[in-house]
Amino acid sequence: MIKKLSLFENNYIGLYLRTWDDMVLVPSSLEDSEIEAIQESLQVDIRKSRMDDSGMYGIFSVMNSNGIIISGMYRNKDIDFDTGQRNVLFLKDMINAVGNDIVANDHGAMVHEDFSKKSVMAIEDALGVETIQGTIGGFPTVGSSSVLTSKGMIVNPETTDDEIEILKDFFKVSVKLGTANFGSPMVGSSIVANKNGIIVGNDTTSIELTAIDDILS
Repeated sequence: MIKKLSLFENNYIGLYLRTWDDMVLVPSSLEDSEIEAIQESLQVDIRKSRMDDSGMYGIFSVMNSNGIIISGMYRNKDIDFDTGQRNVLFLKDMINAVGNDIVANDHGAMVHEDFSKKSVMAIEDALGVETIQGTIGGFPTVGSSSVLTSKGMIVNPETTDDEIEILKDFFKVSVKLGTANFGSPMVGSSIVANKNGIIVGNDTTSIELTAIDDILS
C-alpha cells in the first residue's frame, strides 16, 4: 500500500519516521489519525518515543533487522521503546545525523565518507553487515539521497549507471532513479518504506508515485 501524508505540516515525512519490516519509530506527539495512517500503510508495530524533544527519528536514527543506531547527540540515552532484540548503538562522531548519513538493509550498509574508521567499525558491529563508505549521486549524505528496503532501492537522479550497478550488487536489490515531493532528489527525506508499504510526502506527483510503487512494492 502507498499513501500520501504530511507530518507537522511538513511533506518531508522521512525526517520524523524510521522503519524496518517489523516496526516504525515515531514521535510520541503524533495525532491518533496520523498513527493510524502510518500503521495502515507500513503494517508494523508502532514504537512511540520521547527520547528527544525534536522527534526527528528519520534524521537521527537508522536500523535493519540486526541493529538500531541512534545519534550520540541525543541527551536521553534511555531506550523507551521495544527494539525487537536489536543491538543498540549511540554513535558518537562529528557526523551526528546518522539517518541522513547511513543507508542499510540486511545485506550491507553504506555510510558517509567522512565517518571515522572507529565509527565505521562500530556501525558494522551494530548492524551486523559489511559496511562501506561512499557517495550516491555525488552526495555523501547517502541516507537522505536514497530509500532502501529489503525489496528495492530508490536513489537520487544524479546517480550514475556505474553507481547503480555497485549498489545493486552490494545491497542485493533492484535500484532505480527517482524523486518525490514534486521533484525533490532527497528521496530519503520524502519517502518512508518497508517491505509492507510506502508513505510519501503530500507533494509527490502521480508520476512519481508510479515510479516509487514500481521499485519498492
